[in-house]
Amino acid sequence: MILEANIHIRAMTHKDFDLMVKWLTNRKVLEFYEEPPSNLERVINKYGPRIREEHYVTPCIVEYESEPIGYIQYYKIQETDLKKYELPNSQTIYGIDQFIGEPQLWGMGLGSIMIRMMLDDLWDNKGASKVVLDVKKTNTRAISSYKKCGFTQIKELNHDSILMGCVKGTY
Repeated sequence: MILEANIHIRAMTHKDFDLMVKWLTNRKVLEFYEEPPSNLERVINKYGPRIREEHYVTPCIVEYESEPIGYIQYYKIQETDLKKYELPNSQTIYGIDQFIGEPQLWGMGLGSIMIRMMLDDLWDNKGASKVVLDVKKTNTRAISSYKKCGFTQIKELNHDSILMGCVKGTY
């Protein structure tokens, strides 16, 4: 799907379910990725329809040096969320969510690289005019990475999360 240097972003398949269970039961990962601890049934129920393209979210696996290290998903922001986030419906706005599932690889700049790769793909191939994401205020590592990629704070969503956005050409 997207390949740059030693990082490859590919479509998630049903063969990745066990990997997602591993990552989504890791307390360090779940501290920042807003999802409850998972099991195989929950992963299949949530990600199966996405893999089969029965859901608006497109799930992807991130590989570094041919080994899976994380997850990234993208989706066109739905009309109800445009209203909730107070974003214009006259633009093509995408959302992304991601994590590196191998904590020993945190702090190496891989997250920034995979996000930039996804941004470039969304702008060049999906016609995105803006990309947004929400992040916990306490996730300073992720916020720093997002800022490196050109994201700026749009608004506070609640007492612990912020909405950040990025437009083409800002990194």
